[in-house]
Amino acid sequence: MLLTICELSAMSLWFSATALIPSFRAEFNLSSDQASLLTSAVQAGFVIGTLLSAMMMLADRYDPRRVFLASTIIATLANATILLTDPTGMVIILLRLITGICMAGIYPVGMKIATTWAKGDIGFIVGLLVGALTLGTAAPFLLSSFLLIDWKLTIIGASLVSLIAAFLILFVQLGPNHMVAREFRWGAALTAWKVKSLRLANLGYLGHMWELYAMLAWIAVFLDASFSLTLETAEAAFWAKVATFMAIGVGGAIGCIGGGLMADKVGRTTLTMSAMIMSGACAVGIGFLFDSPPILLFIICFIWGITIIADSAQFSAAIAELSPPDMVGTMLTMQTCAGFLLTLITIHLMPHLIEAVSWRYAFAVLAIGPLLGTIAMGRLRLHPDATKLANGNL
Repeated sequence: MLLTICELSAMSLWFSATALIPSFRAEFNLSSDQASLLTSAVQAGFVIGTLLSAMMMLADRYDPRRVFLASTIIATLANATILLTDPTGMVIILLRLITGICMAGIYPVGMKIATTWAKGDIGFIVGLLVGALTLGTAAPFLLSSFLLIDWKLTIIGASLVSLIAAFLILFVQLGPNHMVAREFRWGAALTAWKVKSLRLANLGYLGHMWELYAMLAWIAVFLDASFSLTLETAEAAFWAKVATFMAIGVGGAIGCIGGGLMADKVGRTTLTMSAMIMSGACAVGIGFLFDSPPILLFIICFIWGITIIADSAQFSAAIAELSPPDMVGTMLTMQTCAGFLLTLITIHLMPHLIEAVSWRYAFAVLAIGPLLGTIAMGRLRLHPDATKLANGNL
């Protein structure tokens, strides 16, 4: 429980600036490309951080709690410094890059700690943690919706809760499954692609990630644009942020925890394939509801929020089950590195798609990922190593 609180609080830094894009646009005339950079800079930093962490096997060679502590403190300082910068300048992009680098010592490291306590319920445990992560990343949208008087209060709030998490992590205990890598091995990170079962699980994850973060980054803007057609500007901005928090945060938490419970019982590949089929369908259909009544659009977004994240933790659980025990942290870090590298494409692709084909069709392109991810997990289902997943449940 304490680990979940720490993860939820620290991950609020991830979207602390993204949640403020509508406010920045209104106050500073922020362009679409600048808005994309606020999100993609974190993704790029995360890719750099996870790549370095995986190469040095940090999550497996050192006490993961101390890695979490150091990373969270630096990320908090970078986030708080936004208060002293111009939201349209390049300094804020650099600060978001630093935040992303530090996230590599928070997200996969938190999952590594969680797996040390698993006893046949790794899907649920990791799902609970990713649910906290999802709620944490969505929290700034809720904060900014109620703190409309000053966007700086959102930055301050996210920084304070993450700083508290940095020190609370020291009170988290490591479980009996914790194993330290005996030696540093160059090229150990490449195991993620050399072993076929791990490669297929990672390919499934990549399909999932093609869709996920483009949705997380742009759904608030989509809802704000749609709600503005039927509501007053201020009212539309408020309800768009609340709806985004509900879809990403609440819906995502439900999806993660529910998906974890189901995956341990019905099977890891069954759950991931089902979730990707449903979320892909939402990606295709959501655009046709642009300018529809807000309540109808919210319902579909809420369903999308549940299904798009329900499988996320299960790809990590699969990697943990398929990896050598002393390389779990490194394999999880490598997985997230590849996934977030891919998100850089879709996050920046979205504004161009919106301009070219409008909101009605832009999100449909994201369905390509779930389609290919479903194929990869179907192949993993047929692999002999699949018996290692979810206590033999496919």
